[in-house]
Amino acid sequence: MPIRALIADDEAPARRRIRNLLRHRDEYDVVAEAKTGPDTVSAVRTHRPDLLFLDIQMPGLTGFEVLSSLDPAEVPITIFVTAYDDHAIRAFEAHAIDYLLKPFDDERFEAALHYAGRRLRERNAERLGGHLHALLNHAVGDGPPSTPARASFAVRKRDSIELVPAADIDWVEAAGDYVRLHAGGRAHLMRATLRDMEERLDRQSFLRIHRSTIVRLDRIGRLIPRARGDYGVVLRDGTELRLSRTYRERARVALGHEL
Repeated sequence: MPIRALIADDEAPARRRIRNLLRHRDEYDVVAEAKTGPDTVSAVRTHRPDLLFLDIQMPGLTGFEVLSSLDPAEVPITIFVTAYDDHAIRAFEAHAIDYLLKPFDDERFEAALHYAGRRLRERNAERLGGHLHALLNHAVGDGPPSTPARASFAVRKRDSIELVPAADIDWVEAAGDYVRLHAGGRAHLMRATLRDMEERLDRQSFLRIHRSTIVRLDRIGRLIPRARGDYGVVLRDGTELRLSRTYRERARVALGHEL
């Protein structure tokens, strides 16, 4: 099935540029265009696009107001496209997956599409997983499913905003009023608490092992018994973390092995 795209911008040349960049891509289908905020809300509800290219400054409603006018389930994967560079933080807070600054080149647009495609696949998997989880909960009377996990995290760098996919995170450590995301040999500092991260990360994939540490389960290589009931947790890249006695029962359940 092609990815259904909606282009929302009050400037015709801007809409035309995106439409032309998508024209020869069989995997994308531009289902509608909109040039005002209210028209965009209506088009999203009518056409149910998978992907929304959204300008920020539009007549009637801003891009942010468009998203806030929609129910969460109605909001497509969103790429903001704007001439203003001072809204990036707010854009990612609104759960946009990318922020294209006009004028952008073909390579930058290609990168945005690549990430959008990956996020769409993740969203579809999340929806399928959530549906199956709901069916299982209904079958066993275990209540409603938990809130879906975040697929990526926006990290402020000196001159840009970098998106760190949750799937790339190896482990997370507390750092005062911040957390440090360790992903692929790099560390990213983000303002949040470890409790925030527990809520945002997929609990089937991540485990808190210490008051200051969360680890991705499939990155664990081995466990080494230590003193006083603690364990050393050795990741596949050689990093050694500490599983404290307080969190040992959680680890036993998650790993399916007696500790």
